[in-house]
Amino acid sequence: MARYYIYTDGGARGNPGPAATGVVILDAQKKKIKTASSYLGEATNNVAEYAALIRALELVVELAELPLENIEIHAYLDSELIVKQLKGNYKVKNKGLKPLFEQVNKLSLPFRKITYTHIPREENAEADMLVNEELDKHV
Repeated sequence: MARYYIYTDGGARGNPGPAATGVVILDAQKKKIKTASSYLGEATNNVAEYAALIRALELVVELAELPLENIEIHAYLDSELIVKQLKGNYKVKNKGLKPLFEQVNKLSLPFRKITYTHIPREENAEADMLVNEELDKHV
């Protein structure tokens, strides 16, 4: 079995406004193996948060050396709303977020286990830095 730790962040300057994602992926020994960021154009903070998580899951699929059913993922996000939606504590009422929520669920299905944990922004500093660096390039 393999384990990955993913830290994701999405942000918009203005809400909506110019938005970007940041992703940090660690292996089972918590060694950084991949970082990524992308500019989204005009989006809300919540759309950017989902987009970051989607990108992280896609990257794990690309990096995986084992079949996905042998992979466990621990995802850390500083968006309490997204974590609570993914855990089923909150319903996804926003029509713009529903397809993103469904995409995360679809991407999650093949994995052995995936957990979502809300963390304070301070514990997500690298992913947050990637978001801001990406926004600085475009705004």
